[in-house]
Amino acid sequence: MISQELALYHFDYKDGRLYWKNRTSNRNKLGAKAGSPDKHGYVNICFNYKKHKMHRIIYLMHHGYLPKEIDHIDGNPLNNKIENLRAATHSENLKNQKIKSCNTSGNKNVGWAKREQRWRVRLTVAGKDKHIGYFKDRELADLVAMEACNLYHKEFSSYKGVLHGQF
Repeated sequence: MISQELALYHFDYKDGRLYWKNRTSNRNKLGAKAGSPDKHGYVNICFNYKKHKMHRIIYLMHHGYLPKEIDHIDGNPLNNKIENLRAATHSENLKNQKIKSCNTSGNKNVGWAKREQRWRVRLTVAGKDKHIGYFKDRELADLVAMEACNLYHKEFSSYKGVLHGQF
């Protein structure tokens, strides 16, 4: 495991990036950017014979501990500025996910209910599926989904206050 002291000794933090402060191998150069992006968009740093996610090292450097999960507030795994990182539970982290590629409505928590022939709004609250309602109009279902996410998911809502309190 990497410690805060070890991270502070080997890296300099600047604007969401880490730079090598001390050499750990012939591959890294002093002052060079540390890490490279993986296929999922997260930056990995090989350090002490192990891959570490850059956002986890940055969080550790600033807060002195590592939570089980760290959420990128804006959903961008390349934005590792400390103000964009927050400790989260797995459930909270899932609430802030981007829309999945298999989504047919174009909006999170909205899907077509074939039997009812309407758009269904549902989300997960406290680990359980919560049915919000059925709607003939997709745009109305989208608005209801946004409001429900803001209401139930609070600061982890992927809508970040859009429409909150406007109904």
